[in-house]
This record gives sequence, C-alpha cells and structure tokens, in this order.
Amino acid sequence: MVRCITLLTDFGHQDVYVGVMKGVIFRIYPQAQVIDLCHDIPPQDCRTASFQLLQAFPYFPEGTVHLVVVDPGVGTSRRAIALDFGNAYGVGPDNGIFSQVCDRYPPQRVVELTQPHFWRTPNPSATFHGRDIFAPVAAHLAAGTDFALLGSAIDPHSLMRLPHLTYEVTPQGVQGWVQAIDHFGNVITTLPATLLANGYQQIEIQGQRISLVHTYGDAPRQHLVALVGSHGFIELAVNGGSAQSLLGCQNGDPLWLV
Repeated sequence: MVRCITLLTDFGHQDVYVGVMKGVIFRIYPQAQVIDLCHDIPPQDCRTASFQLLQAFPYFPEGTVHLVVVDPGVGTSRRAIALDFGNAYGVGPDNGIFSQVCDRYPPQRVVELTQPHFWRTPNPSATFHGRDIFAPVAAHLAAGTDFALLGSAIDPHSLMRLPHLTYEVTPQGVQGWVQAIDHFGNVITTLPATLLANGYQQIEIQGQRISLVHTYGDAPRQHLVALVGSHGFIELAVNGGSAQSLLGCQNGDPLWLV
C-alpha cells in the first residue's frame, strides 16, 4: 500500500527548505504521495500548527504519515518523536504541535527517534532536523518500516502539551479565547458551535459586540460578523475584508459569547 505523507511547516515558499525535505523523502520512498497542508504557519507558532493539524487530520486515508516541522527548539534537548494513532502517524518535534490531535485522538504508541539508521545522517544539522531526521523517518515509516524500530518507546503522557485554551461558562456569558487566525484574517475562537443551542447571539471582543449570522454574506461588505466556521468553532470575519486587521487581535486574546 502506498502511504500518503502530509507536510505542515512554517518554512514559507521563499526558500528551498520544503523542496529539500521532499527530495529526501523521494530518495528513500520514490512512490510516496506527498501533500502540502500548509507552509505559512507563522514562524515558530506551535499553537497555530497544532490547530491546523487537527483540522486536516481526519480527512486523510488510513496509514497517512503527518510530518510537522514547526521547531523553535531545533538543536536543543527537545525530543524528536513519532506517534502511532492506530490509523495514522505523526512525526515531528515534541514541543506541543501534536497537542490538539492527541487530545482528540490519543496515540497508542510514541517513540523518541533514537535510531540514526533511519536518519539522513548520524550527524544531523543543529538547525534543520526537518531534512536530517523528520523527513527521512516519515519516508521510512510510510514505506512500511516497523514503527517500533524507529526509536525508544516513551510514555504518551510525557509529551509536551501546550497550555489548553478552551472556554468557561459564567453568569455573564461564555468566556473564550482566540486560538487561530487564518489566511483571510478570520479570527477563530475556542467556542464550539454547540454553545449556540443556549441562545447566545453575540460575541464581545475589545469593547465591540458582533452579531452571529449564518454566512459571510449576511452582512454588508466590510462589516464584522460572527459565525460558525467549517472547523466547528465560532469565528469572527469581515465580509470582503480581514477581521484581524479591523480588530487588531492576536492568538490568546479573550472574548465573550453573550
């Protein structure tokens, strides 16, 4: 079975880094099907990487290897890991980028990548583990290498987790936070759509109250709206514009559902 490898990085498209990783993969496993999820994660933004990976994870075939390289701790003592989710795999640094996927789909096994035989070189660059460790391991795994051979087993509960952003129900409403901002400037909150069954009608953020609608087009152009996005969370958007630019908000900013 030919397995798919997805790539999620903060490398952008100006440099050759993504192409080099693909070259390493194809040298090991020429039959690989490599799919670019995104390479425009804000630099070193592990929280956005974690969110984006969760959005893509359930839509790929069984056996897919999700290769994630957003790695501000590259070259330090942070662990390089692979995760077995039962019907898919993850490969990348142990820095929290797998937090949300692990919350939703707890891994069955995790290994620290301690076997240089599966790396590009036993002396990897201190600044490009994506090329020298993660890409080759992902290729070997996709090609059928036994997961247990990749390294030493570690406790899944020992994985690095990002601080959990969720929501809190209070007498004044539901407090949530900004958890991601997409390419369009849509501000994605931590508030799931299920909360709307309680009759809430507006989002309050930075002193503004924004009414909930069904689609982007339910408001005049350049007007703020709140609605449920395809990911199942309430988001803030501007019809024909950028909610982030208009609000000036960032990941982690608080807001209220009222």
